[in-house]
Formats: sequence, C-alpha cells, structure tokens
Amino acid sequence: MAEEKNSDAGKSKQGVLERFGLWLAAWSEKWFPDAWVFALLGIVIVFAFGLLIGESPDKLATEGGKAFWVLIPFTMQMAFIIIGGYVLASTPAVYWLIQKVAGIPKTGRGAIAFVAFLSLVTSLISWGLSLIFSGLLVRELTRRVKGMDYRAAGAAAYLGLGAIWALGLSSSAPLMMATKGSIPPKLFAISGLIPLTQTLFIWENLWMIVALIAVSVPLAYYSAPKPERAKTAEYFNVTFDPIDTTIEPRQKPGEWLEYSPLLIILVGGLICWYLLDLFSKDPRGPLAVLDLNNYNLIFIAVGMLLHWRPKRFLKAVAQAVPATGGVLIQFPFYAVIFGMIVGTGINKWLADLFYSITTQGTYPLLVAAYSAILGVFIPSGGGKWVIEAPYVLQAAIQHQVNLGWVVVIYNASEALPNLLNPFWMLPLLGILHMKARDLVGYSVLQMMVHIPLVFFLCWLFAQWIPFVPPMK
Repeated sequence: MAEEKNSDAGKSKQGVLERFGLWLAAWSEKWFPDAWVFALLGIVIVFAFGLLIGESPDKLATEGGKAFWVLIPFTMQMAFIIIGGYVLASTPAVYWLIQKVAGIPKTGRGAIAFVAFLSLVTSLISWGLSLIFSGLLVRELTRRVKGMDYRAAGAAAYLGLGAIWALGLSSSAPLMMATKGSIPPKLFAISGLIPLTQTLFIWENLWMIVALIAVSVPLAYYSAPKPERAKTAEYFNVTFDPIDTTIEPRQKPGEWLEYSPLLIILVGGLICWYLLDLFSKDPRGPLAVLDLNNYNLIFIAVGMLLHWRPKRFLKAVAQAVPATGGVLIQFPFYAVIFGMIVGTGINKWLADLFYSITTQGTYPLLVAAYSAILGVFIPSGGGKWVIEAPYVLQAAIQHQVNLGWVVVIYNASEALPNLLNPFWMLPLLGILHMKARDLVGYSVLQMMVHIPLVFFLCWLFAQWIPFVPPMK
C-alpha cells in the first residue's frame, strides 16, 4: 500500500512538472514574437532610455546607424559555425558513427541519458554540430529503441545548448574577445584582448563543465517516463528513414570535376597545410591561434575532406544555409543597439550603475542574473554579448574582477534561458519534426536545477581568481 502511494505521488509529481513545462511552451509560442522583433524592440527601448538620461535623439540615431555594419565579420563567422557544424555532421563518416552509437543503448531511459551526455559533450566542440549530431542520433534511436519517450529524447538532444555549449570551443563571447579583428574598436579600448587561456582554458571553467554534466545526465535519466508512460515517436506519427548521403549519378561530361575528389584533395590539403603551419609555429602555442576564423576553417576543411566530392559537399551546404537566416538579419540590428550604447553616454551610465549597486563580491552574481534575464529577450550569445560587454567589462575593471572570468560568467548564465526560449531549438525541431511545446517541459526542469548551481559556481570561483589588467 505504501509503495502504491509512493508510486502515485511520483506520478503526480511528474505530471505537475510535465504540465508546467507544456504550459510554459504553449505560452511562449502564443505570446513570444519572432527573435528579430526582440532586436527591433531593443533598439526602441535603448533609444527611449537614452532620451531619458539626457542624450539627444540625433546622437542616438547617428551612432546607431553608423554601427549597423560593424558586426558583419562576426555575423559571417557565426553563420559559418552553423554551416560547418551541419556539413560535418552530415558527412557519410560521421553519419556512420551516428548509426553505430545508436546501437549502444537498449532501454528508453538509457537512450535518453545517452543522448543527453553526447549532446553535452559535442556542444563543447560546436553548438551547431551538437544540434545536428544529437538530432540525427534521436532519429536513429526511434527506429531501434522501444519505449523511448520522444519528448524527453528531444529535450536531451537540446541539452548542450541549454547547459555548457557556451563554455566550449564555439562560444561566441570568448572567441570574439580572443580575436582582435572581431572586437569592435570601442569595446577593444575598454577590454583589450582576452585570450582563451583566460576564459575557456582555465580550470574553473572546466570544473563548471564537469558539475553541469554530472547533474544534467542523471536528471535526464530519472525524469524520463518509463516505457509504460512514454509517448514515443509513433505516438506523434513521426517516422524516419535512414539519411541518404548519396548523390545522383553524373550525367554530363562537364560535371566530371564536381564528382571527382581531385579538387577536394588539393584545396583541402592546402588548407590543412596552412592550419598545421599556423598551429605549430605560433610562439604563444596552438591555443593562442584558436579564434573564430581558424575554428571555422577547420570545420570547413574537415567537412570537405569527409564529403570527398564537391557535389556532396555543396549539397550539405545548401541544406545548412537556411538555418543561418536569423543570424544574418538579426546581428546588424544588434549592432545598432551596440552603437547607441557605446557611442553615447549610455555606456558610462550603465557602468556607473553596475559599479554603484554592487561590491567586488556581489558583482559576479549581478552579471549572471542580468545575462540570464536578458537572454530571454535577446536569444543570441554573440549579439547579446556585444550589447552587454562595454558596460559589464568597464564595471568589472572598476571592481577589479577578473575580465576572463566575467566572460565565463556571461557564458554560463546566458545559456540558461535557452532552456525556455525556443529560438535555438529551431534547427533541432526541424530535424525531429516536433514543436517547441513538446520539449520545453523537460528542458525547464533542467533549468530549475541549473540556475542555483550556475549562480553559486560563478560567485564561488570569482572569489579567488586574481584581476589581470586589460591587454591592449
């Protein structure tokens, strides 16, 4: 009898969490506008705020307009992260790997935990790769594992984007701050260059990664419904055939080079030669040259070589390009917000406010909370960073808080709202033929656990990392 009561209580608790998550997803789908609308609202809000603190409308409009194209290099870098991740994940070799690893888990809950772990690990390499790889893995698992809850599996595939991707190698903010050409000049004047050895490759960042993985994977396992309560892919009338990595036969003599690996070998080999030379000869070590440009070039080169033929490579690129639309149109408008903030007195006003209401000890918590809240309305790691960075880093300098750790705090906290906002889910939802409301119930459950853990670690590690003056 007691066991039955405990079982009923467990079912009731699970049902409440699931209903709450579904309610949040339905509410956001009904009331949240497109992410580009958030960028437009941001421009209006910053303009109005500038007027309130005494800035002239002419100054605000001029500085915003001048900055429209400032982020174009960074915009293209972000687009290539998406393209490179998809190109690599859709190569025959990587897809073969996906098929092999899909044969490992044997139970539904075990498969969900397995997807969660691989989603987290691959997100440290590339958030674009993580979404595509994890989505394709879930598709394979639906054909192999009986009793796997499709909603929980989809949320597990998305977990890397909501937990630790920003602590890994494709993180926008650290790569921008480590790439002088990507940093807007007015921001560089404040922060200088912040190499990856002060952000991604410090042991505090690595410990945060370990802690989030250790919490997220068991939570994904124990929160997943057992087979008798699972809603499988068949419940949603979703079925998948294996991915076709083949290309149509050559029909014309002029297409010979499109089907021959000759050009891929020559050009891909030249790129690899350049990269090996670059990484081996830099006196600062290989990590010092791992910036956005070189990172994307690695993915493109490896994708070319693994696709082997230009025809197959271009087919993968064509499939990836539609997913870059949001990045291409949104970032210039984020640049307008950036221009109005750093080109007027708004930057100094906010920096002084951040400094006045915090101490050296409480400043890390404020940055974490502010970044997480702003991430709900501006779902863009890189675009949001260029808005926050000027006054956040200026206040950090005044408080003598390590600038590299401030970037890590931003990374860890800005990923949290991804578990609620469906913006970054879109590529995965397309792969799985699902809606955001199907995933958010389980992703919000993860978010409820991540928030106190991330905030505590951000505050804890900030206490003993020494301040380093900006590197100009």
